[in-house]
Amino acid sequence: MRVLVVEDEARMAALIKQGLEEDSYAVDVVGDGSEVLDWVRSVEYDMVLLDIMLPGMTGIEVCRQLRAKGYTMPILMLTARDTTADKVHGLDSGADDYLVKPFAIEELTARLRALTRRDSPAKTSELQVGDLVLDTAAKRAYRGSRNIELTAKEYALLETLMRHPGQVLSREQIIDHVWNLDFSAESKLIEVYIYTLRKKIDADHDVKLIRTVRGLGYRIADYETSE
Repeated sequence: MRVLVVEDEARMAALIKQGLEEDSYAVDVVGDGSEVLDWVRSVEYDMVLLDIMLPGMTGIEVCRQLRAKGYTMPILMLTARDTTADKVHGLDSGADDYLVKPFAIEELTARLRALTRRDSPAKTSELQVGDLVLDTAAKRAYRGSRNIELTAKEYALLETLMRHPGQVLSREQIIDHVWNLDFSAESKLIEVYIYTLRKKIDADHDVKLIRTVRGLGYRIADYETSE
């Protein structure tokens, strides 16, 4: 999943970025509130972490503008203000949750998982396609009774596919959700990671879950197709 961190304090932004990347998120950082709309226009972010006190435009105003323009991704407010009035103000501007600084990175990632579950019909931390299960809390994958060992980037790619079961995702969509802006769109890494995922997930099974749709992209599904 790809997260935009809007935080002007460089040390805090770096700590959040490091912590989220260690938890398999792709992360971009911006320090000026007035630049946020340009970023979300160019990238399909799964989540926005938004500090309230920002140069250029406050987090409250950024949140209001995002919602007014129809952006529906979860927004988590980050702030040192902990009064009830401040929390109400942030939530009323369109935020989905509110986290007071200082906080542990473990609490932050737990809040992100909780926000993600709100959009899931099952309301659980598990994603499932056929007999493949991905536990997003434990960061573990299983096919049947077999545990599948994944690298952080393999996990991020598999999670993206499993959050869109049956849907063809183009290379550009996969890049948007799995890699940050440093990634070159011309890179062949996507094909390499798809290959390694297939070896780990499909090699010993008659039903192949990860499919290439020629000329369009990739999808994960537990039913047969003509591609």
